[in-house]
Amino acid sequence: MQNPDFKVGIVGAGWIAEKAAITLNGLSGLRAYAIASRSQQKANAFAARWGIEKAYGSYSALLDDPAVDLVYVATPHSHHFDITCEALEKGRPCLVEKAFMANRRQAQAVVDLSRSRKVFLAEAIWTRYQPAVEMVRKIIRDGRIGRVRLITATLGYSMGDKERIMRADLCGGALLDLGVYALNFVRMFCDQPILSIDSQCVKSDTGIDLSNAVSIVLGDGILANVQSSACCVGDNIGVIAGTEGNLIIDNINNPQKIRINGPDRVFEEELSVPQQITGYEYQFVACRDAIAEGLLEPRQMPLEETLYIMELMDGLRARWGVRYPMDD
Repeated sequence: MQNPDFKVGIVGAGWIAEKAAITLNGLSGLRAYAIASRSQQKANAFAARWGIEKAYGSYSALLDDPAVDLVYVATPHSHHFDITCEALEKGRPCLVEKAFMANRRQAQAVVDLSRSRKVFLAEAIWTRYQPAVEMVRKIIRDGRIGRVRLITATLGYSMGDKERIMRADLCGGALLDLGVYALNFVRMFCDQPILSIDSQCVKSDTGIDLSNAVSIVLGDGILANVQSSACCVGDNIGVIAGTEGNLIIDNINNPQKIRINGPDRVFEEELSVPQQITGYEYQFVACRDAIAEGLLEPRQMPLEETLYIMELMDGLRARWGVRYPMDD
């Protein structure tokens, strides 16, 4: 049975946490109940701005609150591991922002802890939970573009020299922040095994990847080319090309429109996704519903898929010589 007053505790008080608060304030049956920052003053200000009941000046204090039904970990990637482990040890279900952890080793340890403690755990890769996913899958299943042969996806933002992007100790770089969406875009619509993978990256003076391109040969004769960049304004478009037509997704980071073209690229139809609050709502609802069912992970983003993507990114970083302190 669903909890009619599902309380979410937000860990971290940055802009992603603000987006979560806006989302939860627009939902019924869920609410932003608590906020935790490393500063009590910052937590108080965040709570006052977004109408949140509880404000904690440490992460541990929020994790000790028995009223929290779901912990949303909204800190930089580099801080996910310790917070999530502590939450799971205390029996608190967790929704952890992407990229899930710094590397596959951390991710596996957290997943193992979740399973051994029988506590719910999910990755907050919001695109996986959105209605556009099933819309695109249905179009492919219905054979409207024939057999998929080529997938392309780009995601780029001009992010300047933000600390979380430029510093290895914060797990910076385009891959974990943006490339994770492009890789998930491929995996959402094609689960064929990878036969080979090639890639290139341009690194910053601090040794992290600023732009990267990845070419993947998959089973069943499918090729995927994806790229991400933290230093330019990308078109952010995804294309799924088949033998009889193609799909153009307007924004792989938050799809709004799906254009269907037939043979010779002749326009057939354009579909719009349902009106949304921010697009984050689907992951919160999915977690609430999964917990109500007694599940330990969401159907939309199984933990094995999270581990698969983390392993892919580990392999790419190893090829590029991009290392984080957590890799040692």
